[in-house]
Amino acid sequence: MYIVLIILSLLVAVLLIGIVLIQKSKGGGLSSTFAGSNQIMGVRRTNSVIEKMTWSLAGALAVLAILSTFFMPAALTPTSRVSSTATEQTEGGNFDTQAPANAAPEAATPAPAETPAAPAETK
Repeated sequence: MYIVLIILSLLVAVLLIGIVLIQKSKGGGLSSTFAGSNQIMGVRRTNSVIEKMTWSLAGALAVLAILSTFFMPAALTPTSRVSSTATEQTEGGNFDTQAPANAAPEAATPAPAETPAAPAETK
């Protein structure tokens, strides 16, 4: 059923492209081609038929797109390639590493500045 809906959607899309290309941007389009045959359909009637066909095909394409989402087959594999949760580290690592030989530990961190003592309150 899904393949049938996709094929119908492609056919409707191609027909919609053809109908839109037949129309002229300012309303001339197909009516200007059949200007001599006003006895059969008339100029205004030709434009309304093409406009109705355009709206009908656009609606049909929207309905087919919605239907194709309901009939879409499920994924072949139920698992995802993306891991859903991060793994938690349960064992501690070796954090007893030695500092490099050329770095002095006292020179790397500056001494904190001394703060002056607060003056005593007088009454």
